[in-house]
Amino acid sequence: MESSEQKWDVQFRKGSLEMAILALLHQEPQYGLQILHKLHEFESLQITDGTLYPLLDRLKREGVIDSFWLQEGEDRPRKYYKLSAFGIDKLTALKARWQQSVDDIYALFEQSGLATKTR
Repeated sequence: MESSEQKWDVQFRKGSLEMAILALLHQEPQYGLQILHKLHEFESLQITDGTLYPLLDRLKREGVIDSFWLQEGEDRPRKYYKLSAFGIDKLTALKARWQQSVDDIYALFEQSGLATKTR
C-alpha cells in the first residue's frame, strides 16, 4: 500500500513531468531513450519507458509535439520528437504558471517562517 508521502510524490511528478519533457525538447529534437536518460539525471523525474511513451503519444495527439523518423548510419531508424509551434507556446505558458506557483508557495513559506535564506 502506498504511503501518503508516496502519493504526494506521484502527484507532484505527474504535474511536472510534461513540462520537463517539453523543456528537454525545446533544446533539440530527441528520441525516446535519449529523453528517458536525460530525465534520469534528475531524482524527481526518474520514470520508466512504460510511463514515457504513452505520455509522448498523448502529447503528439494533442499537437504539442511532432515526431519524425531518422536513419543514423547503420543503426535502425529512430523516432525523434520535437516541439510543435503550439508546444512552444504551451511550454511558455506552463513555465510562467510554474514560476508563479513557486513564487506564491515561497511567499507562503516566508509568511509562516519556513523560508530558507537561500533560494
